[in-house]
Amino acid sequence: MRRAVAAHLTSLPLTPEQLDNAVLATGELFANAVRHGSSDSGDTVTVTVERAGHDVRVTVADRSPALPRLRAAEVAEESGRGLALVAALSDDWGIARPASGTTGKSVWFTLTLREPS
Repeated sequence: MRRAVAAHLTSLPLTPEQLDNAVLATGELFANAVRHGSSDSGDTVTVTVERAGHDVRVTVADRSPALPRLRAAEVAEESGRGLALVAALSDDWGIARPASGTTGKSVWFTLTLREPS
């Protein structure tokens, strides 16, 4: 999954640091979706990479209605730091519920595209 996201992002004007941040943040969201959003091996986790103007947005969606919580670093010991890491690595992030009548959620982050120097 990380390699696929990196392959999609390499054609965009991201700095090497932004590319690394995007791959790491995507990995965190994907791991959270698999660990907390999947009740069995048949569940689907969807990763979407979109460019909108000067931003790239990565969204990870799963079928669980349980919303993730951002935990303070001092509260999260061995696990629970994923969203804090995503917040630190991205320009913006958030959580969205799907259209009414369906279950699940999406967690996303954005990066503002910058030309590599």
